[in-house]
Amino acid sequence: MAGGDSPAETKKGSSKTSKNSKESTLKQKSPAEFFAENKNIAGFDNPGKSLYTTVRELVENALDSSESISELPEVEVTIEEIGKSKFNSMIGLIDRERVDTKLYDDYETDKAREKRLVKEARASEIQAKNLASGKKNKEPGVSRVLKARGEASYYKVTCRDNGKGMPHDDIPNMFGRVLSGTKYGLKQTRGKFGLGAKMALIWSKMSTGLPIEISSSMKSQNYVTFCRLDIDIHRNIPHIHLHEKKANKEKWHGAEIQVVIEGNWTTYRSKILHYMRQMAVITPYAQFLFRFISETPEKNVTVKFTRRTDVMPPIPIETKHHPSSVDLLLIKRLVTDTSKKTLLQFLQNEFVNINKNLAARLIGEMGPDFSPGMAVKSVTSQQMVRIHQLFRQAKFDDPSGDCLSPAGEYNLRLGIIKELHPDMVATHSGSAQVFEGHPFIVEAGVSVGGRDVKQASHILLLFIHLIEFLDLENKSDLLDVIPSGINIFRFANRIPLLFEQGGDVVTRTALKRINWNSYKINQTQDKIGVFVSIVSTKIPFKGTGKEYIGDDISEIATAVKSAIQQCCIQLKSKIVKRLQAREQQERKRSLSRYIPDATGAVYEVLKQMTEEHTKKRKRYKEEETAMLEKVSKLIITKETLKEKLAEHVEQVDYEMALEYATQSGVSEEPRENIYLQQLNPNHSNFIDLHSPTFVFRLIL
Repeated sequence: MAGGDSPAETKKGSSKTSKNSKESTLKQKSPAEFFAENKNIAGFDNPGKSLYTTVRELVENALDSSESISELPEVEVTIEEIGKSKFNSMIGLIDRERVDTKLYDDYETDKAREKRLVKEARASEIQAKNLASGKKNKEPGVSRVLKARGEASYYKVTCRDNGKGMPHDDIPNMFGRVLSGTKYGLKQTRGKFGLGAKMALIWSKMSTGLPIEISSSMKSQNYVTFCRLDIDIHRNIPHIHLHEKKANKEKWHGAEIQVVIEGNWTTYRSKILHYMRQMAVITPYAQFLFRFISETPEKNVTVKFTRRTDVMPPIPIETKHHPSSVDLLLIKRLVTDTSKKTLLQFLQNEFVNINKNLAARLIGEMGPDFSPGMAVKSVTSQQMVRIHQLFRQAKFDDPSGDCLSPAGEYNLRLGIIKELHPDMVATHSGSAQVFEGHPFIVEAGVSVGGRDVKQASHILLLFIHLIEFLDLENKSDLLDVIPSGINIFRFANRIPLLFEQGGDVVTRTALKRINWNSYKINQTQDKIGVFVSIVSTKIPFKGTGKEYIGDDISEIATAVKSAIQQCCIQLKSKIVKRLQAREQQERKRSLSRYIPDATGAVYEVLKQMTEEHTKKRKRYKEEETAMLEKVSKLIITKETLKEKLAEHVEQVDYEMALEYATQSGVSEEPRENIYLQQLNPNHSNFIDLHSPTFVFRLIL
């Protein structure tokens, strides 16, 4: 066929077009599917980290729930180890013995097994010799048999609280639909992604296939909602197994969440316990009970962190956006969602720090295409760009920190004292400051001494300074693995940050920007604890895991340094007083050491004078004669002189101490920690007067 394609060629071309059409078909991923494929973003990097993150998410949700109704939090966390047989019975599998042993990853030939046993016997012999000679043994290596990929560990994680609970009909969507929740307004929140228990459910779906179980009841409800569900990851909708109401005989309110996941308690045991302890530091008004139940009873762990105060921080308030913090997408969304009619009303009511007069001035500056009475819904995309440009260039007052809820100096100090029992502690709460239109508050505490606080070494400090001097590319990673002598505790929106410490602004400030010696603090000998809590409507986390705050925001770095320095100034005053008291004790000790020699010498002189007076070789005054007669009659002896001199040293020491206390205006008396509990839990008519070191409660 001249001038055209043959039928064969036409068929071939049609087939190729069809194939390309299939390859170019657009596909969509649901939010649940995205986070399932990128679970490391939400902190589910591996089984051990997943267990830690699950506990963290459940605990933080429990605290938020209790605090939202001004209820003192009571949180119980239980991690129960589930063996292979029990797990198989839970999912309906029957245990099966291996048939083809060579098929498995941990298979060993007879020769390899013999070689391994010989190696282990030799290692045991070396360890026994080292133990006998007093040498330190190295950690034994893990044999290949223990590292089989198929031997997963499973745990049932349960978290129970006394919070506000959840509405019966909302529970399926609250747990089974990703990126749906109640924490997406502009306010200070503990969450990092707004995923909460949803990511734990996704991990459970991926690792065990078992559903999550939720029990919940709200205040004054006469029933408890029980829901068992999992999530359809591809459609991002809940798959409900059971949703029912039960009688609430105990009048309980709160939530209990139970999920079975793959995890690794052995490698993340210390991280989980460290997290619970730091949470007890920053929330001393909460009571935590943590239990780990093992298949081997001797490995069980039970830790209770008792409540030490009933003074709670205020509930964070949702605020409006500051003009300097918005972008084009946000302006477009605000225009779409606003209920205001005119542009003037929109600017005045949808942003902070824009009053009616300023809104009118801004509209006048935007150009002739804008007017105060124009319909806000009629604003075009080009006009939104103009609004955005003006917001970036205009000068606005900084937002206030009234919407924030810091822990407070009292709670921070009490938490440090309760958990670490330091010799000295100082706290400071800075005023609200701003970065990129978001308010933030930095609170700091510095402690000296205490239990479970490490001490620095000269080699460690030299190593740190060497890393900083070389300015290596992976400097933050190296600093992260070094066991720093300064014990750093970091908190963001009142949650502990335990990972990626090396690159954090708090770590770098404490190690590089604070001259500890100038505050009489010895970095190599004293056990130093540095506690920094940052709260904000937007925490500028770095990295995908959101585990540290970068050192590149000058406003935050300056505020952190200032807060730590203020604590150090307070400690310096205490340390100087302690040094002066030590010098005074040393002076008294030195004087007391010479009392026997001094009294002996004085008594010998008195005896000699008495002999001269008796033989009338020398005449003395009347007062001296009376004293010499007492010596001759043994009224004044060497022992009485010793007692009188000791009393004089005590008197001089007391007078010097009194003079010092008068000059410094401080009266130091022996003290012990006293924790006052609320007298009547139902009594709510009172006024709290706050101070950095105490809270005075006036009951009306």
